[in-house]
Amino acid sequence: MADVFSLVANAITFKLMNEAIDDGPDSMPHDQVQWADRLQAISAPAQLVMLLAAAVAFLVWFHQVRTNAEVFRPGGHRMRRGWTVWGWFVPVVSLWFPKKIANDIWTASLPYGPDGSPRHAPRTVMNWWWGLWIATLVVGRVGGQLDAKAWTLEQLRFSSGVLFVADAVDIAAAVLAVLFVRRLTALQHEKVQQGPVPVAAPIAA
Repeated sequence: MADVFSLVANAITFKLMNEAIDDGPDSMPHDQVQWADRLQAISAPAQLVMLLAAAVAFLVWFHQVRTNAEVFRPGGHRMRRGWTVWGWFVPVVSLWFPKKIANDIWTASLPYGPDGSPRHAPRTVMNWWWGLWIATLVVGRVGGQLDAKAWTLEQLRFSSGVLFVADAVDIAAAVLAVLFVRRLTALQHEKVQQGPVPVAAPIAA
């Protein structure tokens, strides 16, 4: 919801700056300027609060599914369990450590097929979520820096456009994060229900 507020605010700001460039600063409706400022004032702290709440919930879940995965496959993890949390905060390595851990969790969580081997499950949702998450970090950071340095109408229009894209990508990443959580949780639940590795049926002579 906070991203939607920010998306609308940046869209309004972009429109106002575009009109001001074409028709002059006096063409900007005062009520729309106030509305955009009000949305920005609401969305900025709301985004921070929602991000912190979502981050805590996600990290608790991520740590739990990693713990489960170690039970499923004790020797199939390349990173220590502590990296499920710290991997998100350490500069540079945060760009690939969490995905590396998620790949190992996914592999360990695959339910068994009829022959006792792990069943194939496409990682499409996980891969798209991670790609959009990285894109959100990059575009959001660039947009924030541009906005902080914007003084002219053209600069304000460009920065609001970049921030609009960042919000749109962030919303898409959030949706895919929910789908990823649901999919991986479902895989683990199914594997728990299966119990020990099923024994393949003997081949008839």
